[in-house]
Formats: sequence, structure tokens, C-alpha cells
Amino acid sequence: MGKGITSRSEDYSQWYNDLVVKADLAEHSAVRGCMVIKPYGYAIWERMQAILDKRFKDTGHSNAYFPLFIPKSFFSKEASHVEGFATECAVVTHYRLKNDGEGNIVVDETAKLEEELIVRPTSETIIWNTYKGWIESYRDLPILVNQWANVVRWEMRTRLFLRTAEFLWQEGHTAHATCDEAVEEAERMLEVYADFAEQTLAVPVIRGVKTENERFAGALETYCIEALMQDGKALQAGTSHFLGQNFAKAFDVKFTSKEGKLEHVWATSWGVSTRLMGALIMAHSDDQGLVLPPKLAPIQVVIVPIYKTEEEKANIDDFVRTLTSELQDMDISVKYDDRDTQRPGFKFAEWEMKGVPLRVAVGARDMQNGTVELARRDTQTKETVSQEGLAVTIENLLGIIQENIYHKALSFRDEHITEVNSYAEFKEVLEHKGGFISCHWDGTVETEKRVKEETKATIRCIPLDVKEDAGVCIFTGKPSAKRVLFAKAY
Repeated sequence: MGKGITSRSEDYSQWYNDLVVKADLAEHSAVRGCMVIKPYGYAIWERMQAILDKRFKDTGHSNAYFPLFIPKSFFSKEASHVEGFATECAVVTHYRLKNDGEGNIVVDETAKLEEELIVRPTSETIIWNTYKGWIESYRDLPILVNQWANVVRWEMRTRLFLRTAEFLWQEGHTAHATCDEAVEEAERMLEVYADFAEQTLAVPVIRGVKTENERFAGALETYCIEALMQDGKALQAGTSHFLGQNFAKAFDVKFTSKEGKLEHVWATSWGVSTRLMGALIMAHSDDQGLVLPPKLAPIQVVIVPIYKTEEEKANIDDFVRTLTSELQDMDISVKYDDRDTQRPGFKFAEWEMKGVPLRVAVGARDMQNGTVELARRDTQTKETVSQEGLAVTIENLLGIIQENIYHKALSFRDEHITEVNSYAEFKEVLEHKGGFISCHWDGTVETEKRVKEETKATIRCIPLDVKEDAGVCIFTGKPSAKRVLFAKAY
């Protein structure tokens, strides 16, 4: 077991918290409910950002930035939106502090804002107020904009990366001339997220739509990707919303169509956040620490020298210099850990904790034999290989590690999708096996809420690839046309 890490089987929640701290990813800040993302954790987020940003730009999107503060009156314009976020809003009421004469800093009551400002929990309202000035005719459409930002949702119960009062994310906001275009955009971005989750994070996901009860506030349809963590709980890894004309109507955003008619614009919004860090950790990691897929690891290969004399060290240095250059030419990130303040065993444990996919150990005897030792983080296996063609060997092995991490998670996920046909069976599986439960539901909000109240399980999604399958609801016995996926979730 990793030093200072609780075992997953003993206490999964504590294991997660221990790992985030011990792997140097993040820590709690002095501000309640907020976190400090440390350099190593931020490096992983930057990798996510860079890969996603390229995908957004490849699909025609541009980045912009909108204000952190939103006038309170904007929220009241879209009824379901304000209702959905009202309990999580932080509000700015004053703009100045003063000294009360007794050494205390207090709010200056004479400096009250004319209109209170909401610290952005999401940006639909400020963006659609802005779009009103950008759009006049069909020639101004579509608008395909994304922003990388921080948002604030005043969560009472927080957990590093998974749920914090402030978090980082991206939010795309697009405007279209037709309903079909907007739906196509929402579906396209869902696929971008799903592909990123599976190809980069090595996390298999189920593509689906949310029920009416679970939809984003103000959306007509919420598309989602749902992942399964190793403790059998689901995690929503990304959402894409078809907003219809709700926000265009709320902010009176109209355009003149090709036919010369004045019509409201159609909208989407979509986003993923630092929550993906939680998904990454809980889908792959073990009792020794973090396990990172090579495509996401800030350091893909760490090289540790083992020597006794300075002459041996110089010989190893020459070899590592050449190998590092070859790997960097292949766009593989390398760290040569030649610190003389720590022993090799300490370094091995540290990089294992940080999830570096591949470790290369090279000693004086290796230099004589023309070999190195390769240690894989995913399988915790070691092998001695030739120095000849080593860069290509490493490149191929990183590809194998990426695939293995994905397929291990996929096998776990598939083994934890269980079909049930009765409520008793539902509760039995939920209690003793966990995972996704595929069952019939009568389509009503009432039934969904009752099941959640009694079991804490929610409908994660109606899978997009679900087939028509006539049956009866496990809870009410009423007719049902297709199965949905329930699970306990983060």
C-alpha cells in the first residue's frame, strides 16, 4: 500500500482524499469549500485543457471571455434557470470596506451596489445578454464560442475536485438559426466529450440523455456521458445542453431569417470541469497511488539512475541524454530524476504514487550489459530490455499501457451493468453489487423521486443506444417502452 494511503477496500472515500493529497494534486485552502490545485495536479488539468481546446477549435469554435459578475436581474429573466441555481449563488452587495475606528475592517454600508451581482455559477444569462448585440441577421450565425473560466456554486458539502465551492471548467455557448442545427451541435459536442473521455482519460462512458428531473436548469434536453468509478458509483463526466429558444426569448435575441422573417435564435451550452480529475483518479488508481494514462500524464517516462561512483553517474548521464533527446523528438515527456538527496527506492515510491506510466531504472551493470529495467505503473510489472531501439520500445509500451488501462476500466464497467426486473432485485443489486442498474421506469418524475428517496439511486441517463424493450416499471408496474440506467452517484 502507498505510504500514508488508506486502502480502497477499507475506506474508499478516505483512500480518495489521501491519494489527492499524497500524490500532490490538491489541498484544502483557507477558504471554506475551496481548494488549491498544486502544480502537479494543475499540469494534468493543463493537459486536459490543451487536448480539449484543440478539439473545440477543430470543430469550429473560438475562445472568448465573459465577466465573472452577473447582474441579479439577468437571472430572473429565465424562470427555471434561476430556480435551478438560486440555492448555490454567491451575491456581491457592497464594493468597499472601511476601518471602524477601533481597528476593525467592516463593510462600508454607504457603498452598497445599486444592483446586486451574482458571482457566476454558469454564464448563460450574461452571454445571451451579450449575444443580443452581436446578432441581427442569419449572416451573423452560427456563433460558436467557448470560454475557460472559474465558477462559484456555494456547495455545503465539498470534496477535492469532485465538489468545491469554486472550480475550473470550460463552457461552450452557441447560437444557431435553426432547431436542427442546435440539436446537431449539442450532439456533436457530446461526442467530442465521449471521445476525449475514452481515448485520452481511458475512461469508458455511456452516452445518454437526462430525464426531465435531472436536466440542466433552462434546457429542453441534456445530453450526458456517465462513467463508473471503482466503488460502483457513477460520475457525470460531461454534459451538453439543447437550450431551444428559452434564453433567446428571455433576452429578446432575434435575427432576420433568409426569408426576411424575425425569429428567435436557437441555443446550446456544454461543459466539463475539474471534476474530470476526480473521474481520472477514481476510475484507475490503486492502493499504491495514482495511475495515469500515458496520453494525459505530464511526465510519461521517469528515468532513475543507480550508481556508486561519479564515473558511473557520468556514463549513465551520457546514455540518458541521448535517450531523452530521442523520446522528446517522439513528443514523449521525460523526467530524469538524478537528485542526489534521495535514494532510488524513495524515488521509485514517489513516482509510483504520482502515477507516472513508465519508469526506467539504469545502473552501472545495465550500462555494461546494454540493458535497462522498465517498470509499468498499470500492471506493476518489471522487465529487463535492451538499450538498442529503447525509444521505440518505450513508445510502443506507452500505447499498450494506454489501451490496457482503458480495457481494465471497460471490463469493470461492463461487469457492473445489471439488468433487473423487480424492485426487490433492484435494491439487492444496489446494496451488494452497485454499478449501473438497467431497468424499466414508467417515465414519471414522481416515481423517479420516490426511488431516490428510498434508495439514494438516481436515473443517470436514458442511454442513446437503448433499444425499444416493452416491459413494466419496477416500482409502479406501469407500462414502459425502454430501460434506463439507475445508480448511486457522486
